[in-house]
Amino acid sequence: MRLVDVHARLLKMDIPVFRTSDAAARLGVGNVHASKLLARLAASGHLEKLGRGRWGFKDRIDPFALPEYLTAPYPTYVSLQSALYHHGMISQIPSVIYAVSITRTRRYATSLGTVSIHHIDPSFFFGHQLAGKGHGRIASPEKALVDFLYLSPARTGLFRALPEIELPRGFKTSEARKIIRRIRPVRRRNHVGRLFEELMKSRAGASEKVPPRHRTSARGVNRRVRIGNSFFRAA
Repeated sequence: MRLVDVHARLLKMDIPVFRTSDAAARLGVGNVHASKLLARLAASGHLEKLGRGRWGFKDRIDPFALPEYLTAPYPTYVSLQSALYHHGMISQIPSVIYAVSITRTRRYATSLGTVSIHHIDPSFFFGHQLAGKGHGRIASPEKALVDFLYLSPARTGLFRALPEIELPRGFKTSEARKIIRRIRPVRRRNHVGRLFEELMKSRAGASEKVPPRHRTSARGVNRRVRIGNSFFRAA
């Protein structure tokens, strides 16, 4: 079976991601044969291997959904620097896409870009919403900030220095505090709470030093979704 024919038949499934068994059924071949054909398609750049037995069409994979495709069956959502940028809270475009999950911390290098997954306790997996055209999810502004503070003690050191933050219009400090109260264990909760209050205090102090006529309102949410090539720029 020619690769061009295999590719054409798989495209007719009209789905972004599929398993080897799905391809085998579509092609009418065994799983082993299907796996070899899919590997050849991936080597030629027509497919992306997303894990053991999982494949996807590059032009059909929504960037917001990519992290969860990589960690399936474990749930994942975009957060941390990537969500902070998306919500207009930081100005620097992340060089990788950051996400949190209940699975282990891991870094994925794909042809679509580098994805950095960071583990959080299952009890803290909430505060996200649907995003993009696929089944991707992204943290709310409040959860993205608290997630960053939550991971500040991580050994990677990626979250020890918080970038300069601009709180978007509509940011709810009360909601952020409510999220913090759900952190377990207590020691981590107290740590995050202290960092958050220090951040709020420093922002209030900086605001008081600026003459009223020079003050500007909080910047609104950046609604331009910069999740293209620049979002996935290699580190």
